[in-house]
Amino acid sequence: FTGEQSVAMLKDFGIQWTLIGHSERRQYWNETDAIVAEKTQAALAGGLKVIACIGEHLKEREAGRTSEVVLTQLKAIIDVVKVDQWKDVVIAYEPVWAIGTGKVATTEQAQEVHAIIREFIEKNVSAEVAAGLRVLYGGSVTAENSNALYSCKDINGFLVGGASLKPDFLKIVSASKL
Repeated sequence: FTGEQSVAMLKDFGIQWTLIGHSERRQYWNETDAIVAEKTQAALAGGLKVIACIGEHLKEREAGRTSEVVLTQLKAIIDVVKVDQWKDVVIAYEPVWAIGTGKVATTEQAQEVHAIIREFIEKNVSAEVAAGLRVLYGGSVTAENSNALYSCKDINGFLVGGASLKPDFLKIVSASKL
C-alpha cells in the first residue's frame, strides 16, 4: 500500500513528491481528514512536495453530497498549509466511485468538481494560489477520455493508476500536449 514510508526514508532515496490521502489509505487504514492534514503538514515541513487526494464515494455522490465531502476534505488541508507552501501542493480529485470500476465521471461532472475546488481555494486561501494551483483528475482516466478531460478549464492533469501500465498510457500523456 501507499503511505508506509516516512519522510526521512523518502528523502534518503531522493524522492521529491509524496501522495497523501489516497482512497486506499482512507478506506483500508481509516485515515481521517485530520490524519491526511497532519501527514500533509509533516511532508511539507520535511521538504517534500505533496499530491493530496480528495474524493467522494458513490453513495455520497448519489446523495448529492459531493461538494460537502470534497470541501470538508480540502478544508482540513487548507487549515495546515501556509500560503507560501501551496506552490508545493497539488490537489488530486479522485471520485472513489470511478477508480478501477469502469464507471467514469462525465467531463462535465469532473470539471464541475474541479471548479468547486478552485473556487473554494480562492475564497479560503487566495486568488493567486487558486490561479496557480494544479488540480489533477484521478478517476479512471483512459486514452479515450483523456483529451476531453484535459481540455476542461480547471483540470490540469491526471493521477493515473492502472492505465499507466498499459500501452495506451502514451495517449493519456499526449493529452497534455493539446
